Amino acid sequence: MYDKTQTHDQAAYNSYVILDEKVAVMDTVDARKGAEWLENLEEALGGRKPDYLVVHHMEPDHSGTILELARKYPEVRIVATAKALVFLGQFFDGETFNTLAVKEGDTLALGAHTLQFIMAPMVHWPEVMVSFDSKDKVLCPSAAISGKRMTTGPARPAATISTSAASTALPCRCS
Repeated sequence: MYDKTQTHDQAAYNSYVILDEKVAVMDTVDARKGAEWLENLEEALGGRKPDYLVVHHMEPDHSGTILELARKYPEVRIVATAKALVFLGQFFDGETFNTLAVKEGDTLALGAHTLQFIMAPMVHWPEVMVSFDSKDKVLCPSAAISGKRMTTGPARPAATISTSAASTALPCRCS
């Protein structure tokens, strides 16, 4: 469920898609790569629409395309910590979003995949959380762990979209 693309300065901009009964987009990217990212997202979605956008971290290089995604898919529900939702209102002043605040231990069932949310305040910023996919045993660490994937068992990749200021990775679809 993870693909890492780095820029020359080692910054990584990662976004993931979980295709299940419900579709979850895991984070967005820097606004400077928004158009390219949205094209890749459309390809990865294969005609489906996202049900959820899980926002692990509100730093603009990870959240800069939230507004574009919400405008393109107005039904999408933004899932984030309460603090992140405050930041969302501040970053996109005057915009209204369909939101769901999650807290420690909350889960989100997508079908075969269930995400569990783990709060990680001040690991990077005060609103940071990570999510754990119980089906694939994959932790999505946001920017909290230097872009490394950590697992508790064998991991099977899910659809991935990754983009950076330097290049764009092609999405891959796996079961």
